[in-house]
Order: sequence, then structure tokens, then C-alpha cells
Amino acid sequence: MISTFFHAVFYNPIYNALVALVALVPGSDVGIAVILLTIVIRLVLLPFSLSAARTQLAMKTLEPKLKELKEKHKGDKEKEALETLALYREEKVNPFASILTVFIQIPVLLALYWVFLYEPLSAINTARLYAFTPVPSSVSFEFLGLILITGKSLVLAILAGLTQFLQAHMALQGTMKPSTGGGMQGDFQKVMGMQLKYVFPFIIGTISYTASSAIALYFITTNLAGAVQEWHVRRTVLS
Repeated sequence: MISTFFHAVFYNPIYNALVALVALVPGSDVGIAVILLTIVIRLVLLPFSLSAARTQLAMKTLEPKLKELKEKHKGDKEKEALETLALYREEKVNPFASILTVFIQIPVLLALYWVFLYEPLSAINTARLYAFTPVPSSVSFEFLGLILITGKSLVLAILAGLTQFLQAHMALQGTMKPSTGGGMQGDFQKVMGMQLKYVFPFIIGTISYTASSAIALYFITTNLAGAVQEWHVRRTVLS
């Protein structure tokens, strides 16, 4: 049942969208199709991303109250945790909204990975296509005529890691700055910030290299789109 749901909701739509884009882009470039597909996925996930951005803004405005809780329950971590959670519920803030956005992308990534692993576009599986999905007459696996999209690329893997660092840096700058004075909330934000900024880019770069150039292109595109979104939010909402 889970497999049927995964194929119906994620795998088949992504496979059909990718095939259709390959049929429509100039030169039937799979790399360009992956970039366009990633942009479409980002647009679908935009409400979740904007929710995460609003949560970051709300967390920033709650800093004075969080400081008060730390001072009020100094030395009592359990009481501070309970009061902090109560404050989040009262203000209708989900501190894990940004993490939720990341987890939502996991089935999308798995679907894209398995499409390239089990159903190479060199042999289109017409049985999996929708009636309205166009079939490309030819397929080019050389991204811009330079990089084989089905193979590994150290350059793209490094770019995936660097763009992830850029996005994390922009997301953490100001809005998720750890509160002064230590305490549970400050420690939590500091640990999460360090992991997102320095550990996660390494993980993304490693996955991008061990998987394929197509996955690397997905990460690069989604990271750059995320960075643009952070810049836009900071300019229009946080200014």
C-alpha cells in the first residue's frame, strides 16, 4: 500500500514531468529538464517554505520572552522546556517548520533518484506515462554538452555543498541568531545552526557525488532558489 501511494503521488508524477520536460526543452537536455523540474517542485513547496520563513520571523520576535523564561527558570531545564513549549503553543509557532520543509523533500528526492536508477530515460517506459505526456524523440544525457548527467561529477557535488552553505548562511543570519546568555533555547539554536551551516552542506555534497549529477543539479537549483527566497523575505518582511 505504501509503495502504491509513493508511486501514485511522487514517482509517477515526477517521471511523467521529467519525460515531458525532456521532450519540450531544446536538444532534449536531461540536465535542463531536471533544473526546470526542480523549479516546479520548489513552486509546489513554496507555501511550506514561506511558512518556515514566517516561523523564523516569529522566533526572532519571541526572543525577549524566551530570555525572560531563561531568567525565570534559571537552573531548572525541565521547567524552562515546558514553559517554552507552552509559549510556542500560545503564539502558534512551530520551531521545527524549517526542518519539516526539508523532510517533505525526501520522498521527492527518492523518487528522482529511483527514476534515474531503475528507469533510465534512454528507454522510455511508456506503460508508466499518462495519456497526455509527450514522448521525446531523442534524449541527451550531456548537460549543456559538458557533463554526463547519469554519472558522478565532483564539480557539481562541490557546488551542491557550497550552495547549501549559502542558503543556510542566509537563513541563519539574524533570524535564527542564538540568544545571548546561554540556556536551553540558545544552546538548541546554536547546535542546530552549526549543523545546518557546516555539517549539512558536507552531507549534501557527499550525497550529490555518490548518487548522480542529476541529484547534484537538483540540490544546486533548490539551494539557489532557497537563497533567493531568503533574500526576498529579508528584503520585504524583515526590513
